Amino acid sequence: MRNIFITAIAALLICSPVYAETAVGKADKKEKKVTYNEKGEIIKTGINLGPLPVVAFDADRGFQFGALLNLYNFGDGKNYPNPNAQWYFEASAYVKESQIGSYKLIVNYDNKTLIPGVRMSICTGYYKDAALDFYGFNGYQSVYDMDFLKPTYQFKDESLKGSTPKGFYRHGRDLIKAKVDFTGEILENFYWEAGYNLSWTKTQDYVPTGYEVMNGNSLFGLYKAWGIIPEDQANGGLTSSLRLGLMYDSRNIENNPTKGIWAEAHVIAAPKWLGTTHEHYRYCATFRQYVPIIQDKLTFAYRLGYQGTFGDSVPWYNLPFYTNMGIKADNDGFGGYRTVRGLMLNRVQGLDTGFYNIEMRWRFIDFKLWKQNIAFALSAFTDGAHVFRGYDMDLKATGKASIEQLALYPKFVNNDFKNKDGFHGSAGIGLRFIMNQNFIVAFEGAQCFNKQDGGFAFYLNTGFLF
Repeated sequence: MRNIFITAIAALLICSPVYAETAVGKADKKEKKVTYNEKGEIIKTGINLGPLPVVAFDADRGFQFGALLNLYNFGDGKNYPNPNAQWYFEASAYVKESQIGSYKLIVNYDNKTLIPGVRMSICTGYYKDAALDFYGFNGYQSVYDMDFLKPTYQFKDESLKGSTPKGFYRHGRDLIKAKVDFTGEILENFYWEAGYNLSWTKTQDYVPTGYEVMNGNSLFGLYKAWGIIPEDQANGGLTSSLRLGLMYDSRNIENNPTKGIWAEAHVIAAPKWLGTTHEHYRYCATFRQYVPIIQDKLTFAYRLGYQGTFGDSVPWYNLPFYTNMGIKADNDGFGGYRTVRGLMLNRVQGLDTGFYNIEMRWRFIDFKLWKQNIAFALSAFTDGAHVFRGYDMDLKATGKASIEQLALYPKFVNNDFKNKDGFHGSAGIGLRFIMNQNFIVAFEGAQCFNKQDGGFAFYLNTGFLF
């Protein structure tokens, strides 16, 4: 872990001078005049780009490596620190359980000026997860127990003996997704939102390399054998949906807010006539507030989120996603870096789910380096989640389940938690490197309160959680 810190910081220092500023249409090579705002920050203009190596670590997906490019267009600087348009490119891969087999390719684009009075945001990506976490549905109704599994390990690779790899709680997933969202102002700080989302999901069993657990069973395989995951949904499907919503946004800075409110609510309709494999309808509401304790130095921030389902028809492979409108792609599951830090990815899944994040952010130093505005910030936080309405977990064996598989049902499905869930919580601290209020690198660690949700998790990633 220490080497990861050193590598990441070195990459930032090496690449900071490359974070270049160019004035569109300017022919001469004379040095641009530096201007400052009322806070003493250099006002960035024109196109700012930052190519960087991806050197990250995610407790759920493993060590990440690759490359990314942030491109911001600040125009004449009138709206700095908020850019007029921005691009994000990423190509990276993950090493998990000593294997390379997971990677992602992302292209995102956001523009506030191309369509007069309307903001357009496009997010696209291909995600290959060879060993994606799967812990079942309904929170604590699904049992996480590595101690029960240990005696069942059969190691083909002698070097793995004595370890406890988590192949039982894995499955494979290929995901292609694309969305386009539009936002327009109704009144000051009050906006309408409309968008279209397309995603194709293909899921499969995970086959461990070098070992076997539970006679070749996995929790994902058991869910299919028990009929909890319907046979017609087992391999995934296509989701084609429309989204409509309203948003209130009074943040002072989009990517590094220190005051204001950002609240939104929207509905998601995925009917069959739009091409969806398994028709469903959902809704989502999120409230975020940033309260300045010491102006631009100490901020109290919190986020409350809730996503629910109309009826009970949402397919299981759409449960892990928490929908976002605008520049950010949908969050992948409750648990992990983008929702509830510390919790294992996809630990909390259900028809209706909610979560919160509460944190203090202390920006303890600001300085200028190579004509860039640099800052470092510390944070302390607590996160939590809960399933408010569960997915149907009743045993519906179709005759394909063996006697052994049927006998495992009461071990991994705790019906004492049927139609209810407990509190999934964590707490932690973080450090952030902030450049020009937009490019942000985060180092965070979180500890779960309940071992059913995981232990200590470390993340090295980009941006603020919210």
